[in-house]
Amino acid sequence: MVTKSNMTGLVNNPVFLQHHIAPGHPETPDRVKFIQNKLIETGLLQQLSNIDLKAGDIEQYIKSLHTSEHIASIKNNLPLAHKVAEASVRGCLAAVDEVATGKLNNAFCLSRPPGHHALNTGREEGFCYYNTVAVAARYAQKEYGFKKILIIDWDYHHGNATEAMFYDDPDVLFFSTHDQFAYPGTGDPGKKGSGEGLGYNINIHLPCGSGDEKMLDIYENVLMPVAEEFKPDMIFISAGFDSREDDLLGCFKVTDDAYIKMTQLVMQIAKNNCNGRIVSLLEGGYNLQGTAKAVVSHVNTLLEFK
Repeated sequence: MVTKSNMTGLVNNPVFLQHHIAPGHPETPDRVKFIQNKLIETGLLQQLSNIDLKAGDIEQYIKSLHTSEHIASIKNNLPLAHKVAEASVRGCLAAVDEVATGKLNNAFCLSRPPGHHALNTGREEGFCYYNTVAVAARYAQKEYGFKKILIIDWDYHHGNATEAMFYDDPDVLFFSTHDQFAYPGTGDPGKKGSGEGLGYNINIHLPCGSGDEKMLDIYENVLMPVAEEFKPDMIFISAGFDSREDDLLGCFKVTDDAYIKMTQLVMQIAKNNCNGRIVSLLEGGYNLQGTAKAVVSHVNTLLEFK
């Protein structure tokens, strides 16, 4: 029996129950509600350390990767979406603070909307407004001097904005498994970065119907050796659970057991290279019950870090 500690943090705030693109839209506040209920039901919630949203003016951090024009457009045209998306960034930056200073081993951000499709178009892209994981990665570099950042994206959809923001950057290794033929139609394995960033953008296309065996093979035989060579100072997970079986917007067959093993492999990389520092955040995942179960599997595994 593994003894659990409260060294895993949780960003969980009522603001994430606000904002809904449209009635019936799959990116719904119920995504958070179902996860909250499952964390309570399993007794996990009381084992997690609550992380408050970062206070103060954070626009300077969002501007590290988003243009002033993009921010102004979202703020003026979609004020509630701006409020909630900005809160997502606040939560993730606070998680970085807790993990970077060693107060926590790792953290999960139960936040929405997702962010990995947010470019600088001034509008919503794939349910996203600000690229939370990208902003948080840059924040970790600037505020804590963590030079090398590994971003792992296991969402069914390719994190095109994260790729774009670090495409020529050798200090950010972006590793994504996805269906390149799904939205947004990016993620060609031939796209490997440019200039000094060549080789630091890794896209793995998986065909519809891919399940645990393929996913775990990639994590063990592609991600692990590349990550160990890169030696990250901090790891972020764009944890999209629309790669799970029976998702409304995906067609993979990944099970909760695979998420446990994927998390364990990422934790091994973190233990070997960066004292376990991982910040994970919710991206996609639209089967309400399924996503809640997958998050519980993921968070329960994060709690087992020694």
